[in-house]
Amino acid sequence: MSLKETYSAADIQAWMISNLAELLGVDAEEIDPTINLESYGLDSAQAMTLVSKLEKLLGFQPSPLLLWHYPTIESLSGRLAEEVEEQSEGQDTESNTSSLANDAPVLDLQAEVVLDPTIHPGGATPVDFPVTQPKKVLVTGATGFLGAFLIRELLQQTQADIYCLVRAADVVAGKAKLQNNLEGYAIWQDEYAARIIPVIGDLAEPLLGLSATNFQTLAAEIDTIYHSGALLNYVFPYSALKAANVLGTQEILRLACQIKVKPVHYVSSVAVFESPVYAGKVVKEDDNFSHWEGIFLGYSQTKWVAEKLVKIASDRGLPVTIHRPPLIAGDSQTGIGNTHDFINLMVKGCLQMGCFPEVEYMLDMSPVDYVSKAIVYLSMQKRSLGKSFHLQHPEPVSLSVLVDWVRSFGYEIKTLPYEEWQAELIKNATSVDNPLYTLRPFLLERWSDEQLTIPDLYLKARRPYISCQDTLKALADSPISCPPIDGKLFMTYTAYLIQTGFLTLA
Repeated sequence: MSLKETYSAADIQAWMISNLAELLGVDAEEIDPTINLESYGLDSAQAMTLVSKLEKLLGFQPSPLLLWHYPTIESLSGRLAEEVEEQSEGQDTESNTSSLANDAPVLDLQAEVVLDPTIHPGGATPVDFPVTQPKKVLVTGATGFLGAFLIRELLQQTQADIYCLVRAADVVAGKAKLQNNLEGYAIWQDEYAARIIPVIGDLAEPLLGLSATNFQTLAAEIDTIYHSGALLNYVFPYSALKAANVLGTQEILRLACQIKVKPVHYVSSVAVFESPVYAGKVVKEDDNFSHWEGIFLGYSQTKWVAEKLVKIASDRGLPVTIHRPPLIAGDSQTGIGNTHDFINLMVKGCLQMGCFPEVEYMLDMSPVDYVSKAIVYLSMQKRSLGKSFHLQHPEPVSLSVLVDWVRSFGYEIKTLPYEEWQAELIKNATSVDNPLYTLRPFLLERWSDEQLTIPDLYLKARRPYISCQDTLKALADSPISCPPIDGKLFMTYTAYLIQTGFLTLA
């Protein structure tokens, strides 16, 4: 007998408490149904595991987004009980997918663009731009992929001490976390230790999680800021990412305007142009990204709002540069990269399934060493003040080129029309053993009146052409260039993925 036929909200709540406790390895008494699920540190894989169990019991597939739209067990259980009743009365009988997938309120992103009026550089000591010889630099996102390479580049190109915002119990733990991240990408050197200073805080908290006194002290010490920190998740909606990505950016701008003016070099994303309004159009670095309608991915929504806040601060007189990378690939020299990024997860998952989607998708990924070198170089040029830069690969290639490369290694790979590939995904990626399992909401959820999936929005016909000509001109006098996406680069990446065991030879 299914849960949907017999269980009430109270029954669902009891079931969720028991299963969440089992999933987290704690006693059921430790689970409070009235507090936010985020407080339990539930990651994407665990969320999908819980949703998968719910699907088997309820008889329909609840959207994983509900775990954040209804963020407590109590509220989620009540909403699921309503859906159980609706389906038992004959609604949605033609589909085993919950009608809850899109019941979150529609966001007006423009209404989210409000920068605290007290954030203004007018009352701070002015500084000459650019700061080419900073003594103390603050980096956010330092425990991430791009952040690690930014740290390396700043250590090599300046004599500055690098202050890194990091979540940790104390300074010792923070230092270890930063070192472990750099070691993971094989870029740690012992001489870095003295120049890397952990700042224990949290991007998602007011004043970056610092006391008012410590915030003011940091504001007085830092000469320039590289803000690359952001929470990236393919499942979370805007509401779950806002604190870190939007409000965190506001706190960085606040810090930049305190005591003395500090230039902010902000790492945005080409995702600010994801509105269908730009489909098929050429967008240049200095084009206004005024349209937000139709941006559905929560992460992209936060980047649109956050960059608007940076633009407001710039209009108020804060010196800024804005850098918009695409998906960032591994180091072009070593192949070392983030095995949890979308491209690597897609490749491994498709290999396990034995098929790739046959879609017009362009690989515009840029190697992380190119992105980090370009950001640091451009940030130190006076002509960069107030400008935006596109770190898009200047010569993207079709996904079919990657598929052909994979086949050259002896893999028997089919290509299927996207809807057929989705059906294979539903049938075969049924556990976390396949890396695409946790991406199923990203790959399968349908949005808008057109009922499009997020990957549908990334098809060549629906995307803008991101021009990077002005950026290439700005880099022309430097030794920095973006390596071509060719057999040499694919071989470098493949060798690393095989060496680490992420991929195996056919």
